[in-house]
Amino acid sequence: MKNTIAIVGRPNVGKSTLFNRLVGQRKAIMDNESGVTRDRHYGYGDWTGKYYTVIDTGGYVHNSDDIFEGEINKQVKLAIDEADVVLFMVDVDAGLHHLDEEFANVLRRYQGKKPIYVVANKADTNTRAHAAGEFYSLGLGDGEIYPISSQSGSGTGDLLDAVISHFEEEGVEEPDAGVPKIAVVGRPNVGKSSFVNLLLGTDRSIVTDIAGTTRDSIQARYNAFGHEFILVDTAGLRRKTKVHEDVEFYSVLRSLRALEESDVCIVILDATRGIEAQDLNIIGLADKNRKGIVILVNKWDLIENKETNTAKEFEEKIREKIAPISYPPIIFTSVLTKQRVHKAIETAVQVYENKRRKIPTSELNEVMLKEIEKYPPPIQKGKLVRIKYATQLPTHNPVFAFFCNLPQYVKESYTRYLENRLREHFDFTGVPIGIVFRKK
Repeated sequence: MKNTIAIVGRPNVGKSTLFNRLVGQRKAIMDNESGVTRDRHYGYGDWTGKYYTVIDTGGYVHNSDDIFEGEINKQVKLAIDEADVVLFMVDVDAGLHHLDEEFANVLRRYQGKKPIYVVANKADTNTRAHAAGEFYSLGLGDGEIYPISSQSGSGTGDLLDAVISHFEEEGVEEPDAGVPKIAVVGRPNVGKSSFVNLLLGTDRSIVTDIAGTTRDSIQARYNAFGHEFILVDTAGLRRKTKVHEDVEFYSVLRSLRALEESDVCIVILDATRGIEAQDLNIIGLADKNRKGIVILVNKWDLIENKETNTAKEFEEKIREKIAPISYPPIIFTSVLTKQRVHKAIETAVQVYENKRRKIPTSELNEVMLKEIEKYPPPIQKGKLVRIKYATQLPTHNPVFAFFCNLPQYVKESYTRYLENRLREHFDFTGVPIGIVFRKK
């Protein structure tokens, strides 16, 4: 990615607040609790006609035994490697901290290789701005300290003027426009981040055995099978009654938004636990939002004493529970043993293509009028419904309009019949179909 800015520093100095300001929306979760941002995630913004990508990172902690902090440090280093410009954020209010000095030692190895700016946050007043002078002792960057308030935005204009001077190209306004979005959703700890990391071949998201590790929705571009698309790794969706902390509440909202903004949802289930109420809620939510759906049964390697029909019986149980939603393909996989992982993505891409499929009106009528002739709508209250012709509407999802004399007399059972015939003749695997009846 061109024109990339990484925001780094110790925990709780306001990195996510600056990130949100630079991208112009609340994308990162902000909380007074240290270490809220765990993974690195991306946003886009522009300044005086130059577009840029911003990477927000978790707070860097030196020599920590904490499992999350060790993983956060790895994410920070990956972000610095990706960046064209590094913003090293410190806190004027707290003053020079020993962790700032330790992190400055890490950044020194990049000195001269890429521009580093020391950004002194929380400099809301002149007195505080003068207090930022103590950070000169870090000996980093171009000898300038940039006092800002990421909360109010003061000082960020001068900072951006300096940052964009390093960008030769204008950049791309919205690099992800028109690229299909595939959201990986599911309950906590079913293997979502491991699945994404395996596909990307890099530790894009932090993975531990602790449920709820991912707090923000993490996006990554991916190129495979001749397609470019965006994978969105989301925080585990829990029932509302189980959401206790503020941070977790907001991360669940982020996951819901990621689901709403996606084209296709890969819903991951845990084979050792079967399909549970919360899985049904997630599938129902994806269906309600008219998303393409692929169901992935992960940890299939942990099912012992498998027999020939085990997967078939397991699939039948899932289909029974998700009824009347009948269209999602079901794939049995193991992220750990890499079994059928690429099959899952191939299927998700195919579902996206199915979602965009447009059936020519002549072909649609040739097929469907024969089916209607074979089994016409049942007579209701002595009224005979005659369907004249059908057409696909110009919508984001497949919606078909059937024109007839008495649309109000068509029953739901007949709508299901038409949907089944459409699915039989045209490949709409994984995609919800809409059917409407119009007066002719």
